[in-house]
Amino acid sequence: MNNVIKAFEEILEEAVIDFEELQKIAFNGIPDDKGLRSIVWRILLHYLPKEKNAWETTLLKKRQLYKQFIDEIIVSPGGPTDHPLNISPDSSWSTYFKDNEVLLQIDKDVRRLCPDISFFQSATEFPCVEIVNSNGTKRLHKRVEQSVLKYSTLERRGLGVAKLSNEIKRSDNITSGDYAPLKEGCEAHWEVVERMLFLYAKLNPGQGYVQGMNEIIGPIYHTFAIDANKEYRQHAEADCFFCFTNLMAEIRDFFIRTLDETESGINYMMCKLSDCVKKNDRLVWDQLERQELRPQYYSFRWLTLLLSQEFSLPDVERIWDTLFADSQRFDFLIYICCAMILLVRGNLLHGDFASNVKLLQSFPPMDVSLILNKAVEISTRLSQI
Repeated sequence: MNNVIKAFEEILEEAVIDFEELQKIAFNGIPDDKGLRSIVWRILLHYLPKEKNAWETTLLKKRQLYKQFIDEIIVSPGGPTDHPLNISPDSSWSTYFKDNEVLLQIDKDVRRLCPDISFFQSATEFPCVEIVNSNGTKRLHKRVEQSVLKYSTLERRGLGVAKLSNEIKRSDNITSGDYAPLKEGCEAHWEVVERMLFLYAKLNPGQGYVQGMNEIIGPIYHTFAIDANKEYRQHAEADCFFCFTNLMAEIRDFFIRTLDETESGINYMMCKLSDCVKKNDRLVWDQLERQELRPQYYSFRWLTLLLSQEFSLPDVERIWDTLFADSQRFDFLIYICCAMILLVRGNLLHGDFASNVKLLQSFPPMDVSLILNKAVEISTRLSQI
């Protein structure tokens, strides 16, 4: 492990980061030590430039810009000035109500983010002062909490229990499956995530918020917010927002229905996965075809959410090290999904339609290093064909 850390530190000490070399070693996993994952993700997601002497300026500029977004869109957005019943589409009240429709969905989603650990319901070290000391008037969830219905906690699947032992379980006294807001002056991490997603929706009106984006932003924010470096922790929200925006620019077509059939769309990705299974294990592919068990039944979520709902948070972060380091940008995601299918081939070949759908929709506990090694094997084999 020390040699791996040293290899990362040597690359990061250079005046100009060797991006290809960084990709190469990050592909095999980034250590949790010394905030390495946090800094390397910032580089791999093209937030920090390769030239180290530009880092300070870049961070200052982006963090100031993010503060401006908060000031203009959340703290003092102008507010409704006309009549609430004004039917004009240009009415500020009309915009306010439309925003609340989006906010209601975001609020529901972030309140059930990673329910198997306590992180998102716990308090952040660095709350947004203008918002948490406003007697609740500037808190986004206050705008919609009258509309929020109770819902059950989202069940998480996957392993990593041993790795999660250092994380405290969610408190059992939250019976509604809902994260409770914290008292005046404090702010929970889920509230920070809610703010980032609302700002993203406002700043990207062509796409807006799509359910599932909370599962994409969650692991990035968690990685940044637990950084060993206090300054990076302090600016985790701003840095995460821009890294998430950059990542969404690469995978946003997965979330746009009108692009489903294009080469960047989700249906094309699912076809690629089916083709990958066919090339690597014809028996399994034949079985799935015979049972008419289409990739849509199980792999839509795998692909759109980059496997964030199939595994525990530490395992997701390990998988994302490889995905973010993939020079082909998410081609390797297909190989990982194919590896998952081939690693349960025995069950699939002996199972009927119902048991196979259940198996793939609730993927069984498994060491992710087995999956990643199998994916490398698949990738190597296909490159030689």
